[in-house]
Amino acid sequence: MAVACPICNKPVKSTDINDHLDSGCTTFIFDTSSTSTPPPPPPPQTPSHNGTTATAPPQSQPQTQKRSASSFFSTPAPKRQITDFKPQTPLTNADRPMEDAAAVNGGHSHADEDGRKIKKTKTHRAAPLAERMRPKTLDDVCGQELVGPEGVLRSLIESNRVPSMILWGASGTGKTTIARCIAHMVGGRFIELNATSSGVQECKRLFAEAASELQLTGRKTIIFCDEIHRFNKAQQDVFLRPVEAGTITLIGATTENPSFKVANALLSRCRTFTLRPLGADDVVAILRRARKAEESVYPPSPLIDDEMMEYLARFSDGDARTALNLLELALSLTLREGMTKDAIKQSLTKTLVYDRAGDQHYDTISAFHKSVRGNDPDAALYYLARMLQSGEDPLFIARRMVVIASEDVGLADNSLLTLATSTYTATQQIGLPEARIPLAHCAVALCLAPKSTRAYRGLNNAFAALREPGVASLPVPLHLRNAPTRLMRDLGCGAEYKYPPNYRDGKVKQRYLPEELLGRRFLEARDLGTEVDPDYEMDDAGA
Repeated sequence: MAVACPICNKPVKSTDINDHLDSGCTTFIFDTSSTSTPPPPPPPQTPSHNGTTATAPPQSQPQTQKRSASSFFSTPAPKRQITDFKPQTPLTNADRPMEDAAAVNGGHSHADEDGRKIKKTKTHRAAPLAERMRPKTLDDVCGQELVGPEGVLRSLIESNRVPSMILWGASGTGKTTIARCIAHMVGGRFIELNATSSGVQECKRLFAEAASELQLTGRKTIIFCDEIHRFNKAQQDVFLRPVEAGTITLIGATTENPSFKVANALLSRCRTFTLRPLGADDVVAILRRARKAEESVYPPSPLIDDEMMEYLARFSDGDARTALNLLELALSLTLREGMTKDAIKQSLTKTLVYDRAGDQHYDTISAFHKSVRGNDPDAALYYLARMLQSGEDPLFIARRMVVIASEDVGLADNSLLTLATSTYTATQQIGLPEARIPLAHCAVALCLAPKSTRAYRGLNNAFAALREPGVASLPVPLHLRNAPTRLMRDLGCGAEYKYPPNYRDGKVKQRYLPEELLGRRFLEARDLGTEVDPDYEMDDAGA
């Protein structure tokens, strides 16, 4: 009896199914054309009342649906794309059929590795340029050393030891592309999820299908979960058991810091790989490849030259997807008569990448604070403008400057604390856009002011002493204690206290620290540190 192969869906004898799977679905295929189907038996005849025979009406058969062998494995959920990939060696640029002009134009067909015709017409052209130019192999991925020839992740993939992993990087750095390339190279079922549209029940169903697939065919399932940080910590826990048991290989992608957005239990079961933002040269290389692929649709134009390519690369801030979308817009504008470079540049809309609840929020305010501390007003104004332009809460910036006035300027200029608090009040009362002016005033004043961390360091020294055993519980000297009741006065609380204003020049000899801490100094005599920056010394010598 022949059954359908769960991988290639070709008919195979049930006794040969294992050998067929071991051969990579190339042998032991059952030839249905060589077998002849016997004619159906004649309907039974029953005698009639006059002695002749009559044909009995056919009996109604129960409507049972024959299930193929593939139906016993995984049944994809509606709208969920499950792709079967066969292990393959990376193709060279000359052998790759997906990026020739005909495929990009959408007017011709090409053959895949099995010789089947694949026609890419309207559907392919409807996809954005960024999707059409997505690399098919790791050799085409630009700017990520992790998957380069000597990359750590590349070596794990080529040795077929792909671990569950979290890909952390900004938008357009290649997280989805790398996940799909991994699936192409190692083969197997590849399922794409998005945490914004998937739920726990769907994940559990996919895990059950993956377990059945692994048990019956030995194939592992790679689940790519985009925006995995959108799942809360409880929802992320659903991945723990299948990842730890090896039922699935999880590839999670996130633009947020996994240390804060991914559950610790899941992080311990996955390896975290950080993708860096693409450099300008990497983005230019991607744009040139796309421009060449689009020549059949958009004729070469002097408007889209190397200078424009570099402008688009800088404009995209290391986001390849943004750069390709901008290139597609620029190419479409070249078809208009009278179009100029300046007109194309003016049509581009700049969107600042800034997440008020993510790393950008903390990284930018940290850069602002350190620029003020380092007496660099130009850098401080740059980060101030960047935060305001991106929609940061101006009161958040004003609060940080109040802290800077005491932490960094401190005793060197006590008036800066008054200026900072006044800036906070002014910002609260007048709001933006006018509040940007007092914010800039205070920021520059803090940059130009002398610095003293003497009070700040003294407080830290006192906190450090409290961490020593027994220091936090030392008794307050008896003469310093409060004595609001008669009982406490009878115990001697405050009896020997000397009130300094009663003495000449306010000078008295009196102990204030607990006896065990006598002689300890928390407030240092110097305003700043004593270390010497060798780079600064070299710059002075060169000048």
